[in-house]
Amino acid sequence: MVIASHLRPGAILVVGGDLLKVIESTFHVGQGKMPGSVHAKLRDVRKGTFKELRWRPEEKLDEADLAKVDMDYLYSDTDSATFMNPVTFDQVSIPLEAVGSAADFLKPDTRVPVEFYEGRPVSIEFPAIVEVAVETTSAPVHTGQDNTYKSATIENGLEVAVPQFIKQGEIVRIDVATRKYVDRVRAAGKRV
Repeated sequence: MVIASHLRPGAILVVGGDLLKVIESTFHVGQGKMPGSVHAKLRDVRKGTFKELRWRPEEKLDEADLAKVDMDYLYSDTDSATFMNPVTFDQVSIPLEAVGSAADFLKPDTRVPVEFYEGRPVSIEFPAIVEVAVETTSAPVHTGQDNTYKSATIENGLEVAVPQFIKQGEIVRIDVATRKYVDRVRAAGKRV
């Protein structure tokens, strides 16, 4: 059990039989005779859909107990992604809706924590930002402004907007949820 006023991003709640991961949680102070409330933005772990709910600050909520097992990504088909336990060689499939935007960034043999609820795989824990190579991009267009972007295709085939100075073959960081450019990576692993 967790008290609503103590909700933190990343917590998993059981609400009406659904597993909901807390994305944001804010406490709104009441005024006058109006009590305060806790507003939370949540993502359904199994379906990938978003919800916004609110509770009284003192309300007790059920927190899910998830087991995490590091597993290797094998492949995806039209509706699920398959992972294998490197120790036992057991394979599990997770619906792509539950994997979410991370599905486009999975590479074979990538090791990720798979989350299990009551012995069943429900989701994966994927980094918020990934490093990928730029496959193709056009030459810079000199407009006299430093804040213009151009289109680039990254190694997984997605097109993203990158700054004019990014060249083909460079490694860039991309936000998985928004699919937006974050920054460029130097060869030594330092940000530019």
